[in-house]
Amino acid sequence: MNGLRRTSLCAAAVSAAVLSVVSPVNAAPSQVQSQPDSTQVNRPFERLIVGYKPGTAEASSDSAASDDVKNKGKSLHRRMASGAVVVDLGSKTSNADSTIQAFKADPDVAYVEPDLLMQPFADPNDTDYSRQWDLFEATAGMNVPGAWSSTTGAGVTVAVIDTGYVAHSDLSARVVAGYDFVSDASRARDNNGRDSNPADEGDWVARGECGTDANGNPVPAADQGSSWHGTHVAGTIAASTNNAKGIAGIAYDAKIQPLRVLAKCGGATSDIADAITWASGGTVSGVPANATPAKVINMSLGGQSSCSTTYQNAINGAINRGTTVVVAAGNSNMNVANFTPANCSGVITVAASSREGNKAFYSNFGTRIDIAAPGGETRRGTDTPGTITTPENGIWSTLNAGTTTPGAENYKPYQGTSMAAPHIAGLAALLVAKKPSLTPAQIKDLIKTNARALPGTCSGGCGAGLADATKTVNAVDTTPPPSGGLENTTDVPITDMGTVTSSISSTVTGNASSTTKVGVDIVHTYRGDLVIDLIAPDGTAYRLKNSSSSDSADNVVATYTVNASSEVAAGTWKLRVQDVYSGDTGYINAWNLTLR
Repeated sequence: MNGLRRTSLCAAAVSAAVLSVVSPVNAAPSQVQSQPDSTQVNRPFERLIVGYKPGTAEASSDSAASDDVKNKGKSLHRRMASGAVVVDLGSKTSNADSTIQAFKADPDVAYVEPDLLMQPFADPNDTDYSRQWDLFEATAGMNVPGAWSSTTGAGVTVAVIDTGYVAHSDLSARVVAGYDFVSDASRARDNNGRDSNPADEGDWVARGECGTDANGNPVPAADQGSSWHGTHVAGTIAASTNNAKGIAGIAYDAKIQPLRVLAKCGGATSDIADAITWASGGTVSGVPANATPAKVINMSLGGQSSCSTTYQNAINGAINRGTTVVVAAGNSNMNVANFTPANCSGVITVAASSREGNKAFYSNFGTRIDIAAPGGETRRGTDTPGTITTPENGIWSTLNAGTTTPGAENYKPYQGTSMAAPHIAGLAALLVAKKPSLTPAQIKDLIKTNARALPGTCSGGCGAGLADATKTVNAVDTTPPPSGGLENTTDVPITDMGTVTSSISSTVTGNASSTTKVGVDIVHTYRGDLVIDLIAPDGTAYRLKNSSSSDSADNVVATYTVNASSEVAAGTWKLRVQDVYSGDTGYINAWNLTLR
């Protein structure tokens, strides 16, 4: 959430070491409903369920119902125990809007809905699914299978800003047109600069080919083969599922848009920033418009630096266009505050957890971590670096056997926050598919609010805990996200023994709600020092939190409810934070406001 001075990232730092049930309507509603509307259905159906209003002929007479159905060009299949009738459409379809509208327009109809086929929650038949502990294991898996009954990511594009894509049959049906943003022809290995082909040409490097480090040591220290990193990341997000081969993707009906930014010796900040802009539907000079803008971006890359204006501007633009940006925390076992773009404002920063549910030994940590997700450990922290001693504990995904240029497709386990981030990108795609109106801030809130405690240990801070896909997806139906789309993610340093404010401007009409929600994310080493108030546009203060000399815990991450029904919603609202004791400091990381 602050400035970058590096212009390139070492490939070694971003490689594998960094991966309805519908309730029947019992009484006539005030207007005809469709639950769900066929526009919300992403799988075929061949019948409709139609409920007629009590007292109508069709509600009690099969012949009357049959005549009505025939008049609409369809046939009556049977009557249900509830009194509703089942209507044959004649063939399977995923869009019967014209027929549904005909029933909805009929004043005798109470409701109409697709007669959807439910399936048992069986394991996918992908041959390597049993290896994917990260999706289903009770201890430290991300509880993904339970989410698939209501969303599989259909209609969502996820941009993978990485090394590009090497052809793989478990991904080919999921890939849409991407772009090669590597502008340096000498590193691109495709004999040109930017072009429309995001193919991964390989990121292999010889010892010392990328120069030397600050101590004069060769970079890399030894020869390195190609990682095919972007393809591994993409598989976790959206590999084809139930195709009797390979692995299962988290959002397996989503589309992957590969954007190549990493090549020999890494990737330039300028190229990565342009890719962020283009992926989210922004304009990049000299590059054709993106025909399929992404609603989710995954960046499993980074370097040690503060967040640059270049990165922050690109990320702000993407978020303002409605794209959620997910970033890997980094693999240096250090404070993520010093690694970018993971430390930029507005992104979802992801730490890695192990199969036991601990913070993975390599994962970065800190108060800027939003969430943890499975990143795996292909070796123990005490094993020799570069060895693979526990492959069963890694994250299995799509890969390639080529050591330099592409060879045969395969599947291999990797470890890293690079592997953790796509778990969250996949979850974000599930959420967007289920409710397209969700904003990036709401998606972030949903994931954090519905996390569960890490079953193991985390020293230094792993955010809200371990992401839980099923709980998060279910919360879309049961809990309104606290942000409401009004959010300020600009960092505001909290002055020791001082008072600071952060503002949000609202154009919401009418008055605020009696249950106005204020989501607060404050980084501070002794939260008992802090007094927090919400300030209405007219200057009225609403106390959210008092100080406490006995509350020595770090940080304030909470959602407060305020009765602000007497306040006009439009205007400038402020979060006021006062530090009443000396000796500890921090900053307002972000806050959000739901006025209705």
